[in-house]
Amino acid sequence: MQFNTLKSSLYLVCYLPILAVADPVVLAGTESFSLKNSAGQQYQIMVSLPEQQSEEKPAAVLYLLDGNAFFAAFHDAKRLQRAFADHIIVAIGYPTETPFDFYRRSYDFSPPVGQADVDPPQGGQDEFLTFLENTLQPEISKRYLIDNQRQALFGHSFGGMFTLYAMFSRPQLVNHYIASSPTLWWHNRYLLAAEIAFSEQAEKHKLNNKSLLLVVAEGDPIQERQDAVLLAERMVNLSRFGLRSAFHQQEDETHMSLPVSIANRVLHQAFTPRLK
Repeated sequence: MQFNTLKSSLYLVCYLPILAVADPVVLAGTESFSLKNSAGQQYQIMVSLPEQQSEEKPAAVLYLLDGNAFFAAFHDAKRLQRAFADHIIVAIGYPTETPFDFYRRSYDFSPPVGQADVDPPQGGQDEFLTFLENTLQPEISKRYLIDNQRQALFGHSFGGMFTLYAMFSRPQLVNHYIASSPTLWWHNRYLLAAEIAFSEQAEKHKLNNKSLLLVVAEGDPIQERQDAVLLAERMVNLSRFGLRSAFHQQEDETHMSLPVSIANRVLHQAFTPRLK
């Protein structure tokens, strides 16, 4: 009896599927490292590496907000095209397995709201700008051979709002600003004050090598599309000071599908050399 039971158990084991130990997928041509801001909070920095580096041809750099969500798509779009292979994507993310860290990005990309106990927390836009300028950019310059005159920043939604704030408040941060579906209505349209100040000082900002690309999705709410169109029209008036600006509506896309669908357009905006 015991023998038959053992025999049956052995047959059962033999026919069970063998579960192999799975390894995580690694993106070829990438590396990552961690950086902390002045408050000790950690950021996960993901880098799409150049195939070749040389002092004669330093790399252009695209800084990508919400890196956990968008890095893989932008990296693949870059490595498929020979023209972009020697440039760098630097994605700024958080130590999480999810596409978005809702609380961290809500704080990093937003203006102060006048009260400390809001949920999600808000008000860290200037702290995050300082982290980009004083910590991340020097680290990238130290690690890679880059062209400091060919740097770009891309952000979507709340990140698009932050990208515009960065251009209005610290236009020297990068050369090219790319904002998709920016949250222009946030906090009673708070960006308008920064935009007005930027426009009034446009002649002093040395905008000859600056550009702005605004992108919306056909599926974005109509108010958000209209707000972006009006902003684009106002930016055209700054062309006399050297700012190049453009607007694009991506058809057949929604607010959440937009960033991946425009990856190639963003790369062209960031990496195509400008005539001087």
